[in-house]
Amino acid sequence: MLAYVTRRFLLLILVLFGVSLLLFGILMTFSPERRAATYVSSPQQAKDIPRIIRQFGLDDPFYIQYLRWMREVLRGNLGWSLVASRPVGEAFWRYFPITLEMNLCAAPIVILLGIWLGTLSGIHRDTWIDHITRILAIVGWSLPTFLFALVLLMFFYGYLQMFSPGVLSDHLSMLIIDNPDQFTRFTGMYTVDGLLNGRLDITADALAHLALPVLTYVIVVVALNMRVMRSGMIEELSKDYVTTAKAKGADKKTIHIKHARRNALLPVVTVAGQLVAMSMEGSIAVEVVFNRHGIGWWLAESAIQLDVPVLMCICLFMGVVFVLTNLTLDILYAYIDPRIRLT
Repeated sequence: MLAYVTRRFLLLILVLFGVSLLLFGILMTFSPERRAATYVSSPQQAKDIPRIIRQFGLDDPFYIQYLRWMREVLRGNLGWSLVASRPVGEAFWRYFPITLEMNLCAAPIVILLGIWLGTLSGIHRDTWIDHITRILAIVGWSLPTFLFALVLLMFFYGYLQMFSPGVLSDHLSMLIIDNPDQFTRFTGMYTVDGLLNGRLDITADALAHLALPVLTYVIVVVALNMRVMRSGMIEELSKDYVTTAKAKGADKKTIHIKHARRNALLPVVTVAGQLVAMSMEGSIAVEVVFNRHGIGWWLAESAIQLDVPVLMCICLFMGVVFVLTNLTLDILYAYIDPRIRLT
């Protein structure tokens, strides 16, 4: 197992090198003037683009620019964000906790609810339980995320005056800004920091602001997990080992839970892992509609303004997330299915 994990980590380095090379190659398709504009933060500086090209060597050969860029990345210098008006690295750690907070609340619900509903649907195939769960899955998967988010926002906030958008209520946000010495941001996630600061009102308010974004994400994404789990359960229940277990007098709970569901989890683990990895870049529609300034919102704004350093930072980050996710999934396979042996 140790040798396998070591090989995967070495592969991670190669994959990230390829991703960085591809990203920088895409950046090189822009003219030196366009790339120089990413260093500009005011109209006055826009007049100095020729000087910026010479200063940063934007007309040098590809390999020289790439090595220079990689050197700065390894030093933690990812460039300047026009959207955030601050260094990209600093802005990343400002926006990332907002996205991470939503994922920590939504991901367990998506995975566990999808497994439970899929198992229930597969066991009760072609019954009213199966029909209802399948209809819910089709509706949830077919709904455009931004449309469902807008409907929830209009009904709960517009009509019922509940669950306002944003990350925190205005009066609590101003309280934190005006009294920074009374509230320490340990993690950047208000649900956690509220507990660590002994401010349960802030934690409760942050959870209330998370309700609609988490509900939107769960309803839209859980359908895929449920359908994969249902298909896996139906396939496993039709295999010979299930028939043999029934002939030996094994009870239904043992057959369904201990044997069939355990084997049906392999494709679900793959899908769930990829969904969690993709969610780390933030659900753009959810964060924009509910005014949560996380990675998704930052990515959308940066794409509109062609904030290239930000786009490259997020792409590199997602490359790391996907490679680590795949490594974790491969290790989980050995635990879920003892037939898999990793050497």
